[in-house]
Amino acid sequence: MLPLLFLIFLFHPKILLTITEASRCTISTPLKTYEKCISLPTQGATLAWTYHAKNATLDLAFTGTFISPSGWVACGINPTSPSMTGTRALVSFSDPSTGSLIVLPFILDPSVKLQSTPLVSQPLDLSLLTSSVSSRSGIRDGDTVQIFFTIKLSPNRTRINFVWNRGLYVQGYSPTIHPTAASDLASHAVIDIVSTASQTGPPISSNLRWVHGTLNCVSWGIILPIGVALARYLRPFTSLFGPTWFYVHATVQIIGFLAGTAGFAIGIIMGNASVGVTYGLHRSLGITTFVTGGLQSAALLFRPKTTNKYRKYWKSYHHFVGYSSIVLGVVNVFQGFEVMGLSGSYWKLSYCLVLSTFIGACIALEVNAWVVFCRRAEEEKVRREGGGEVSQNSNFGKGRVSY
Repeated sequence: MLPLLFLIFLFHPKILLTITEASRCTISTPLKTYEKCISLPTQGATLAWTYHAKNATLDLAFTGTFISPSGWVACGINPTSPSMTGTRALVSFSDPSTGSLIVLPFILDPSVKLQSTPLVSQPLDLSLLTSSVSSRSGIRDGDTVQIFFTIKLSPNRTRINFVWNRGLYVQGYSPTIHPTAASDLASHAVIDIVSTASQTGPPISSNLRWVHGTLNCVSWGIILPIGVALARYLRPFTSLFGPTWFYVHATVQIIGFLAGTAGFAIGIIMGNASVGVTYGLHRSLGITTFVTGGLQSAALLFRPKTTNKYRKYWKSYHHFVGYSSIVLGVVNVFQGFEVMGLSGSYWKLSYCLVLSTFIGACIALEVNAWVVFCRRAEEEKVRREGGGEVSQNSNFGKGRVSY
């Protein structure tokens, strides 16, 4: 499996597509006829346009499809990068008051990913000259919608960051978050309106996302915590089994770290291939977890002997970095569920059950360990006190005889 993952890691360059008038796109629309068109790489969407070089205006016609009667379809221009965040979007959906099809402008700031507050329509801060929408049949699942708009570009600018997507629901006049399938996350392109070239990243396979999530959940979220627990609760039995606890602990941790490394590598691949799609918190936690895990593994190479005076410092480092890596890994597993849209799924529930069972077992073992420790400490105290009394009585008797 690792050689296959290595090959995947090597072959993930971005691709440059030059798309001419494909069979799915058309330059003719009910509103007007355009000069050029392309078939966009996801969701069966198309884009037609006419560029007026004299006054730097661009007429566009985006064609998309609804995925539910209460859904929305959107497209827009991002002034800085081919990503959702920062896009100046036109969103089409059914007017809750009249039922007719409308199109409203929205600015997608960074809070849109969190959906902490409803999206509110607001005027765009780019030169939007006109906008309109039409649908041939209505607003049903699979129905086609066309969004027409005209914008004014900066002089000599012929490349635009075009973004599009669609969602299932609209709450009032606020579109809700779109699905997070691979095709939905790859709905962006850099388009040269003169040469009709479209630069996109290769769509990320849903299977690759599941492999990434499964490897990281099992390794960072299950195997490595179990390895830590094995070391903590088997070590007291060194007198019975010798150093077996150490070899079991090291073997489990190596397996977990290798699986976590594979999952981390797949995550980097998907991040590099998904231009404009960034999960900042998930990525930062993942990198930090991997680095701490690597430092923890490297610590084995510099493990001092038990008689070395620096051994106690090494143990403190080993414990602190190890527990930090485990906590970060588990937190990032939950963050991964959010990224994959599984926050309310049975997958997350199953992991919570596994994790809670593991934590419950650790609590029981920890209580038992402290009971045993306190009992042994009490026995040792009694033994010391008993030994002292015997010694005093013996000396007292000898003193009387000598006297």
